[in-house]
Amino acid sequence: MEASLPEPVKFFIAILLGKEALIEEVEAGIQRAVGETDYRSPEFPFEHTDYYEEEMGAGLRRVFLSLHGLRSPADLVDMKWKCSELENEWRQEGNRLINLDPGFLDATKVVLASFKPGGWKIFLDRGVYADMTLYYAKGSFIRFGWTFPDFRTGTYDRVLLHIRRSFKEQRKNR
Repeated sequence: MEASLPEPVKFFIAILLGKEALIEEVEAGIQRAVGETDYRSPEFPFEHTDYYEEEMGAGLRRVFLSLHGLRSPADLVDMKWKCSELENEWRQEGNRLINLDPGFLDATKVVLASFKPGGWKIFLDRGVYADMTLYYAKGSFIRFGWTFPDFRTGTYDRVLLHIRRSFKEQRKNR
């Protein structure tokens, strides 16, 4: 039996920015490291958890960038490692100024990459896990018990729906 190739997906990067980081510089670094972007979301205040405050400070912002074109979901592992390297380039006094969470979506799900294991996460390769964060059905996103607090609120649904529409259009035009 011959293995089939996975359907292509739309990659995005969920970015947390500290006070010192400028989105234009971060976006330029992402384009250099992982490829051209085709959408930047508005900035959202990151107020749903204080998990990152000790390292990155208060007043964090969340921004989404989607990457141009469609890719194989198998690219998630390389994408996570490249984003990790980029985070390290932005360190100041050992602390990150940016946190980059690459992920992808298709017609039915939003998946984020993680270096942290979890009972619901699926190991991919080289220390990277796939974390299905949201499921799309009947016109809206469905949350899970493990969905990150900021994704659980629905704050980013408009952005994710925009990226999903872009995915569907690009898939249709392939």
